[in-house]
Amino acid sequence: MSADEFRRHGRAVIDYIADYLERVESLPVLSRATPGEVRAALPAAPPLEGESFEAILADVDRIILPGLTHWQSPNFFAYFPANASGPSILGELLSAGFGVQGMLWATSPACTELETHVLDWLIEMLALPEAFSSRGAGGGVLQDTASSAALCALIAARERTTAGRSNDAGCDGRLIAYASTQTHSSVEKGVKIAGLGRRQLRSIAVDERFALDPAALARQVDADRRAGLVPFFVCATLGTTSSHAMDPLEPIGEVCRAAGLWLHVDAAMAGSAAISPRFRHLQAGLDQADSYSFNPHKWMFTNFDCSALYVRDRSSLIQALGILPEYLKNAASDSGAVFDYRDWQIPLGRRFRALKLWFVIRHYGVAGLRHHIEQHVDLAQAFARWVQACPDFELVMPPPLNLVCFRHRGGDAVNRALLARLNAAGEIYLTHTVLAGRHTLRLSVGQTMTEERHVRRAWEIIQAAAAEPGVREAH
Repeated sequence: MSADEFRRHGRAVIDYIADYLERVESLPVLSRATPGEVRAALPAAPPLEGESFEAILADVDRIILPGLTHWQSPNFFAYFPANASGPSILGELLSAGFGVQGMLWATSPACTELETHVLDWLIEMLALPEAFSSRGAGGGVLQDTASSAALCALIAARERTTAGRSNDAGCDGRLIAYASTQTHSSVEKGVKIAGLGRRQLRSIAVDERFALDPAALARQVDADRRAGLVPFFVCATLGTTSSHAMDPLEPIGEVCRAAGLWLHVDAAMAGSAAISPRFRHLQAGLDQADSYSFNPHKWMFTNFDCSALYVRDRSSLIQALGILPEYLKNAASDSGAVFDYRDWQIPLGRRFRALKLWFVIRHYGVAGLRHHIEQHVDLAQAFARWVQACPDFELVMPPPLNLVCFRHRGGDAVNRALLARLNAAGEIYLTHTVLAGRHTLRLSVGQTMTEERHVRRAWEIIQAAAAEPGVREAH
C-alpha cells in the first residue's frame, strides 16, 4: 500500500468510524448473530491474491458489523462500560502508525517517559497517595487489564513474603490469599496462574451492602496463622462487579498492617470517579495499599485496553518479574536512570498505550472529564429514584455511583423473563447478577454518548416490558 493509497483508504476508514458512531444509537445493541453465522459468511480459504480495500471495507459492513455487540451505543447499560472517544481512537491510530514495541526505555524513550508522566498526572487528577508517584519509591505502569494488574500484584506479594524463594523453588503450599465473596474472578484465576492453587484463596464474608467484613478477615487470618499457614495477600475492591460495593479500606488496611500482608486495591471501574472531589471519600484508606489498579478503558473515555497499576515500592515488582537475558542488555538500562517497563508486567513486549490516554486528558482536560463522570453518576442516581418510586420494582442496594442494582418484585422468574425480553428487543442492553440469592438486574451508566434521554427511555422500556403478559406471568 503506497502512501497515497494509505491516505485515501485511511480517510475512508475515518469516515466509516465517524458514520458508525453517529448511527450506532439506531442499531440493535446486542448482536443478533447466531453461533457460527459470522464464520459461515467468510470464505473457507484465504485469498491467493490481494483484494481491493473497497472490498475489504464492504465486508466489514456486510459481515462484521452485524456480528458486533455495540459497546459504544448510548443504550449499552450492560456489564461495566468500555467507553471510547474521538481523541482516544485517534491516539490509538497514531500508536499503530508508529508501530512502537516499548519493552525497554531504549526501544523508544518517548513511549516509556510519556507513560511515566501521564501516570503521575493521574495521581494528581485522582488525588491518589503520593507514595504511588514515580518521584519516590513507587510508580505506575499501564497493563492490558485489571486482571493482569492483580496477577502482577500477587506475584510481587508472593516474592516479598518468601524473599524470592518462590521464584527459585516454587510455592510450598502454605501461602494464603484473601478476597471477599464478591471479588472479581480474576483473583481466583491469578492464584492459579501464580502457582498458589485455588485452595489457597480464602473467600471472606460480606456485610449487608456486599462489602468485605474486616472482622471476618481478621478472624480468618488468625486461624490460618494458628494452622501453620502463611497469610500474605489481600485484595480489596472499590466497586465490585456485581453490585459496585465498596470495601472499607481503612479497617482492612489495619488488618493487613498488623499482620504484614500485601494489600492490593482493585478499583477497575470505580477508580475513575475520583477525578471528582464528590466521590473521593470512597477511597479513604487507600494510603495503606501496597498496590492499586483502575481501568481508564472502562470510564475514562480511553478505548480498550488501558489499565493503570500503581505500586508503593516498585522494587518489589521489578525483583519479582525482572529477568535480563544478554540480548536485552544496554547502556541506558545498566545506568539505572530509566524505567524498563518489561520488568513491571508479565509479557516482554508492550504497546504504546499512554499515547491515547495522553490524547484524552489533553482533549477533555480535568474539568471536562469530571463533568462527564459526574453526569453519569447523576443519571444513575435519577434512575434509582425512579425505581424507588415505582411499586413494581425495588432497589437491591443504594447505588454508590453509576451502577443501579434493581429487581421486579414479582420474583426471580419474572426478572429472568424481563431481562430476556429487554435484550431480545434490541433497543437497550442490560445484564444481571445474583445478590443475596436473588436474581438482580444491573443498569450501568457510563457510555460516552449516553444522555438523560437514553436513561429515561431505558426506564420506559423496562416498565413497558414488565407489563407484558409473557413477563408478568412468568414462573
